[in-house]
Amino acid sequence: MPRFSVIVPAFNVAGRLSDALDSVLGQPFADVELIPVVDGPDSPAAAVVAGHAARDSRVVPVSSPPEDGLSGARNAGLAAATGEYVLFLDGDDELAPGALGALDAGLPAGADVVRFGHQRLHWWEGEAGTPPLDTAPEALGTQVPAWSAAYRRAFLVEHGLAFPEGPFTDVGWGGLVTLAAGRGAVVPTVCVRHRQRRQGSRLNAPGEHHLALLDQVERVLDRIAAQPVPAERSRALFGRLFALVLKTAAHPTRVPARSRRAFFRRAGRLHRRHRPAGFRLPGGSLGMQHRLLAAGAYTAFRALRLANRAAAGLARRVPRPRLSRTRLHYALQLRRPLDENLAVYCAYWGRGYACNPAAIHAKARELAPHIRSVFLVEPDAVDSVPRDVEHAVIGSRRSWEVLARAKYLINNANFADAVVKRPGSVHLQTQHGTPLKKMGVDQSTYPVVAAATGSFTRLLARVDRWDYNLSSNHHSTQMWERAFPGGYEALEYGYPRNDVYCTAGAEDVARVRERLGVPEGRTALLYAPTHRDHSTGFASRLDLEEFCEAVGERFVVLLRAHYFYDQGGGRGSRRIIDVTGHRSSEDVCLAADALITDYSSIMFDYANLDRPVVVYADDWEVYRETRGVYFDVMREPPGRVARTPRELAALFADGSYADAEATALRARFRERFCPFDDGRAAERVVRRVLLGEPPEAIPPVLPLADRRPAPAASTLVRS
Repeated sequence: MPRFSVIVPAFNVAGRLSDALDSVLGQPFADVELIPVVDGPDSPAAAVVAGHAARDSRVVPVSSPPEDGLSGARNAGLAAATGEYVLFLDGDDELAPGALGALDAGLPAGADVVRFGHQRLHWWEGEAGTPPLDTAPEALGTQVPAWSAAYRRAFLVEHGLAFPEGPFTDVGWGGLVTLAAGRGAVVPTVCVRHRQRRQGSRLNAPGEHHLALLDQVERVLDRIAAQPVPAERSRALFGRLFALVLKTAAHPTRVPARSRRAFFRRAGRLHRRHRPAGFRLPGGSLGMQHRLLAAGAYTAFRALRLANRAAAGLARRVPRPRLSRTRLHYALQLRRPLDENLAVYCAYWGRGYACNPAAIHAKARELAPHIRSVFLVEPDAVDSVPRDVEHAVIGSRRSWEVLARAKYLINNANFADAVVKRPGSVHLQTQHGTPLKKMGVDQSTYPVVAAATGSFTRLLARVDRWDYNLSSNHHSTQMWERAFPGGYEALEYGYPRNDVYCTAGAEDVARVRERLGVPEGRTALLYAPTHRDHSTGFASRLDLEEFCEAVGERFVVLLRAHYFYDQGGGRGSRRIIDVTGHRSSEDVCLAADALITDYSSIMFDYANLDRPVVVYADDWEVYRETRGVYFDVMREPPGRVARTPRELAALFADGSYADAEATALRARFRERFCPFDDGRAAERVVRRVLLGEPPEAIPPVLPLADRRPAPAASTLVRS
C-alpha cells in the first residue's frame, strides 16, 4: 500500500496538466500513486495522462463523465485509490518540491485529516499572486479546500464519505469530514501551489448556481441533526456555514435579483431549524445579519446591506485634512535650505533604536558631534529609544520637517515613498542582513513575496534615492546590484551593528547574560528561525520543550523570533527564555554559546563570533522554491546541518555541533561572508558618509586571522 494517493481531476486543464503530474512524480518521496481522472479517451488531457502512464507505473488513470463534474471526478479517483492518505490536486496546480516528504515526516499517527499550507499563484507567472492562507489554522472546517489537506483513506471508507454532487462541493465535503473526523492536525509547510485562473472561479460569478450553496449547507445541518455531535463542534460549524451564507446573501451581484428573497427565506428557515443550543451570535454587523436572517426580515436585511455599502463609499470619499496639512507643511519645509548638520535615522520601519542605523548613530556622536541626529520611530516604539537619543514619531509634523531639512538620511529599510530626494542630500541604505533569500526585483517570480513587496516600480523609485548602499561581503554587493539596480555607490565596509562582536569583552558577555536571565554555568543556545512569507504569525517549527528534554540539563534555549513579531510564543519555561522582545539582537548573540537557525541572515552575523552554528533545515526544499534563495546553504553551511528534530538533538547531546568538522565548515563560511566585520565598520561609514573623507583615508579592514571575537561564556563550545 503506497503512503499517498494523489487524485488529479483533469478536465479542461491539458495545457498545465503535465506540470501538475510532473510535480507529483518528481517528488523525492516516491511512495505515491498518481490517479489522474480524465473525461474520456479522446480528450486532450487523456493524451497527456497516457504519456505519463507509459513512463511511470505509479500513474493509474481513471475516467469520469464530464456531466458528473468535479465531485464525480474526485469520487472516481477515491474509488481507485489504495494509499494510506489521499490528496486532491487540481489539474493546473502543483505539489511544492519536497511536499510529500514534509507531509510524511509531519503526519501525526492516526490523524484523520491533516491540513497543510498552500500558495496561491496568479494565472500569469510574471505577475504577483495573492498571499497564501494561514499555514496554521484549524485543521477542519467548511472553508478548507479539498486540495489543502490530506485524508486518511481508511477513515473516509469507514464513514462512507464522498464529495456531494453539485456546486460548492467543498463546503459539503468539508462539513461532513469535520463531523466525522476524530482527530485533525496541521503541517505548517506549503505543499500545494494553487493557480488562480484568469477568468476567476465560477463559484464567485453571478448566477443561479449560488442557490446550490444552501443544498450543501442543508446536507451538513441534516447530518448534525441525525448523529451525536459535540456541542462545541456543532456550534462552530453552524457559525462557519452561515458566515458563508450571509456573505453570499449580502453580496450585491452573486445571487440574481429575482432569486435573492427566496435565497434569504430558505436560509432563514435553515437557521431557525438547526441553530444549536448555546450558539452565541457574533458581534457587530454580522450578529445583526444573523438576527435578521433568523427573523426572516429580508427588507431590513437589504436596507442594512445598502447602508453599509453607502457608508463604505462615503468613507472613501471623505478627505483627510490632517494628512493634507502635514503634507503641506512638508512641502513648505522643502523650500527651506538643507540643514548641513542634521541627520535622520530609521530602522526596521520605525520599530525602534536598532541595527546598523543605531550603531552608526552612536559612532557619529563620537566622531561627528557637530551633526544633530534624530531617530524616527513608530509611536509604540518610543519607550525603546534611549533617553539621550533625540527622536520623532513617524508621521508627525516634526518627522516630516526633519526629513525635509536633513542633509543625511540613514535607513536599513526605506523611507516613505513621499520622501523627496533633494539635491545635495545624502541617502545611505545600510541593509539589515546578508541575502540568502531573494530580495528586491529578484522576488518578482516568487508570488508569495512579490505580493507583499507591492509595486516594483515604486521599489525602484526608492532605490533611486540611494547615494550609498552598505555591504558586509562581496556576495552581498553582487546580490544587491541584482536585487536593487541603481546608481548608488557600494560601500564594502561591513555592518556597523556587528562591531560589538569584536569589541565586547568577557564582562560585557556576562552582563548581557545576567540581564537576559541565563543561569550561570549553562550553555545558552540561541534559536532564531526566519520568517515564512506564507505564514501570518510566528509558530516555532521546533518543539523546544522536547528538544530541551533530549539535549540535557546543561543547555538552555534563547528563543528569538523574526523582528516581524513582538513575541516568540515562549511559555516561560526555566529552560526556554523568550528574548524576542529584547531590543538588541547583538546582545542576544553575545549571550549565546551557539546558534540554531534555519535560513535567517542572523547566521552571517553570528559567524563573526566564531562560535558554533547549526542549521535546522526541516523544509529547505519548500522554502527554496517558494521564497527563492541565492545559494544553497545545504552545500555551504556555517556548521552542522540537521533535517529533523531527532538529528538536531543528537548534535548537541553528543557534542558534534562543535567538533572539528563543524569548525572547518564555519571557517570556510567566515572566509566568504565575514571579510569586513572587524569592529570598525561604523567608523568607516561615519568618516566616509558624514565626514566626507576620501576612500583612501578610510581605515583598512583588519584581516580575519587578526581579529579577536568576544569570548563565549561557556568553554564547552570553544574549539
